[in-house]
Amino acid sequence: MNKERFFQRSLMAWYKPSDRPLPWKSIQNPYHIWLSEIILQQTRVEQGMNYYLRFVEAYPCIQDLAAAPDDEVMKRWEGLGYYSRARNLLAAARYVANELNGVFPESYEGILAMKGVGSYTAAAIASFAFNLPHAVLDGNVFRVLARFFGISTPQDSTTGKKQFSQLADSLLDQEVPGLYNQAIMDFGATVCLPRNPKCQQCPMIDQCVAFNEKRIAELPVKSKKIVKTTRFFHYLILNHQEQVYVQKREGKDIWQDLYQFPLLETASLEMEWPDLHQRIQENWMGLKLSTLRAGTQVFQQILTHQVVNVRFWELELSAIESNLPENWIQIRREELGLYAFPRVIDRYLKDDTLYLNLL
Repeated sequence: MNKERFFQRSLMAWYKPSDRPLPWKSIQNPYHIWLSEIILQQTRVEQGMNYYLRFVEAYPCIQDLAAAPDDEVMKRWEGLGYYSRARNLLAAARYVANELNGVFPESYEGILAMKGVGSYTAAAIASFAFNLPHAVLDGNVFRVLARFFGISTPQDSTTGKKQFSQLADSLLDQEVPGLYNQAIMDFGATVCLPRNPKCQQCPMIDQCVAFNEKRIAELPVKSKKIVKTTRFFHYLILNHQEQVYVQKREGKDIWQDLYQFPLLETASLEMEWPDLHQRIQENWMGLKLSTLRAGTQVFQQILTHQVVNVRFWELELSAIESNLPENWIQIRREELGLYAFPRVIDRYLKDDTLYLNLL
């Protein structure tokens, strides 16, 4: 028996769907499968589970999701991060509802045409929902294949992507592609872990190159290293009686379409109140401040390519001016819970123990 055949047969003999029950497994509803795959992009199963259940309850079919207001969907997504997924989710739902008469695509190519769906997600949906022979390649699969076959080609290189794709296709069980895809993904998620893999539970250990050559920590290989930029935000909580100002983030920057407090971005957070006050006056001449209530210590949110350091400033307005920015929205403070904020702001709103006494 060649190595490829040994791998496939051993994996399928190992797999027992009941060992890792999840609500989107063993179903063929393409909408629910698509929803789970989008939620689980860049998200651990443990975190994504409740979001999936809440979305299915709120939007039982794709037409329900397509009809939902943008702000409502973004609020339900709050805390998951990578908010472009939520925007793409809505765009794809509306594409299916409006352009395809509500009929979910039933081919790999049709699924791939949906916004936010890449080759992995299209292969997963095609195989799970329609039993089509398309092999998945996600982080778990890259890791399992790299270790078992001893592949040192960087998985994110052009050569590596082609090599892994061809290997994955050759290993796919053509009769039950959905079952095979779920098996290799579950194997990577439960046995062939990124750190501290459970090699003694692996049925392929005798032929695993990484184990036998002591290369487990080396594989898989990635050639590209992420360079993070550091940014410094001062958020202004402008209080007037029981009301505050918020604004929706626009443009192509981080947290697009989420809400925030008025923002000053600076070169550092090491700024005393007089300097910050001057900057506020330079940016918004009509802003009449009467009191600095308090500031906070530094909050931090780490994104894929950025590290955002934040301080919040509680300020009291003496009057409401008419020449403030048009995109500032005045709301009652008790209504803040209705808006979708970046995680760092949500943490601030839920934690009142981090104030610094500046008075």
